[in-house]
Amino acid sequence: MKVFAAVLLLGAVCMAQDKAAPANPLVAEARARYNAVRNNILKAAESMPEENYSFSPSKDERPFLAVAAHVADAQTGTCAAVKGEQKRGDAATKKTKAELLEALKASFDLCDSAFDAMTDASATAINNNRSNLGRMWGNIGHDMEQYAILAAYMRQKGVKPPSAQN
Repeated sequence: MKVFAAVLLLGAVCMAQDKAAPANPLVAEARARYNAVRNNILKAAESMPEENYSFSPSKDERPFLAVAAHVADAQTGTCAAVKGEQKRGDAATKKTKAELLEALKASFDLCDSAFDAMTDASATAINNNRSNLGRMWGNIGHDMEQYAILAAYMRQKGVKPPSAQN
């Protein structure tokens, strides 16, 4: 029995060593959620047919293109601020799927670089009463909200949203 307990304990120690915490666990957790919503938004924008980019469920709602452009422009401002830059997006001026995808990818590239440069120490830096990590979590929440809108539009046009394809 003692041998069994020792083997079990040794196995637990070995497994714990295999699952070492990432170097920056706060940033890593946020980055994982960001990557998930980034992938869903990009796949949604790519899979929605261009003829549906002008779709809006009512005259009071933004069309699909405008929702996706809003994601790009909002996160351009947020991620630039985290990097210490002042930058505004221009995705709202885009008229085609190809133009919008280019702007959306550029905004995600900017956020990727903001995450790449962030450590748990720099995540707590305060700028205009918000921490860098707080800004990034705000961006993630906003992206999730906008993705829900995009997914609803896709379903109304008979297109299966990326998050429903798994």
